[in-house]
Amino acid sequence: MQIPYNWGATPHELLLQFPCDRFVQKPCTPYYRGITINASAETLFPWLCQMRVAPYSYDWIDNFGRQSPQKLIQGLNNLVIGQNLMFIFELIDFEQNRHITIRLKPDTIGSRIFGDCPISYLIVPQTRNTCRLLVKLTLKYSPGLLHWLVRAFLAWGDFIMMRRQLLNFKSLSEQSQRKE
Repeated sequence: MQIPYNWGATPHELLLQFPCDRFVQKPCTPYYRGITINASAETLFPWLCQMRVAPYSYDWIDNFGRQSPQKLIQGLNNLVIGQNLMFIFELIDFEQNRHITIRLKPDTIGSRIFGDCPISYLIVPQTRNTCRLLVKLTLKYSPGLLHWLVRAFLAWGDFIMMRRQLLNFKSLSEQSQRKE
């Protein structure tokens, strides 16, 4: 499995169970992303919670030109199922310092175009101050021409945007870790 379907995840990580797996039956296409972060899970997790207010990828594209916050906003790590994340997603599951699982909000243009799309951001600690951030997208497309086009181009678009997002989370978490 190569780019754009996998960026950074090891063959062993592709075999892991992700929380998003239980939210979609017979996914058509899994996408995997992975990055090593030189920070603890406790330092990284609050940055993932920041997705409640910003996407942390290319802000000029998906944050209306506003810069994603570069400092933690107090209270955003108080998660509740059903909260909005990155404008078009909702929180469907989480475990403190372990994972955040989201999906496109139902009955929106996003879910009609992209289909069902549960996504897990899974933190796998490696040492006391190092972890892996693994992301799995489980897509289930609807039949039809529009969905064939989405299937053809979404993997590349997601690779570009999520690579930037994970690199931003890495940089911000590592900066936070150095301050601790």
